[in-house]
Amino acid sequence: MKILMVCLGNICRSPLAEGILKLKAESAGLNWTIDSAGTNGLNIGEAPPHLSQKVAKSNGIDISCQISRQFEAVDFKRYDRIFAMANDVIAEMREIAGEHFDTDKADLLMNMLHPGEDHDVPDPWYGGESSYIDVYHMLDKACDAVIKKYSIDKMIVKNGQA
Repeated sequence: MKILMVCLGNICRSPLAEGILKLKAESAGLNWTIDSAGTNGLNIGEAPPHLSQKVAKSNGIDISCQISRQFEAVDFKRYDRIFAMANDVIAEMREIAGEHFDTDKADLLMNMLHPGEDHDVPDPWYGGESSYIDVYHMLDKACDAVIKKYSIDKMIVKNGQA
């Protein structure tokens, strides 16, 4: 399974989601590839900001080595699932990918918890540490749902029940 987490700048939400899901996948013994990207390209080459790193670290996750990159149309070929953090991110992904946008692969991450409700993960950039903590908890729950859904799907296919 190859999963991409996408937000606007790839410095706050998607790096946290990447770090959380990587830890959960490793803990579950899943050999998944998990990455993150941003749609606006304004932060290419930057590490996540201090508060993203601090909140991740306080939860046992080190995201300090992550480097922001821009989302590309070819990501639809590289990844099995692409989770956007917000509706505006989905719209920008659609614009960037053009005819390569694949509705079967792309969805809002929060739809893993609340199917079809299209909730955004709020951008904590303009808030304080409590905003980052709230976002972390949202992402943590959504990543639990990703692990549950896709590890079960994998087990069913592996056991020949699909």
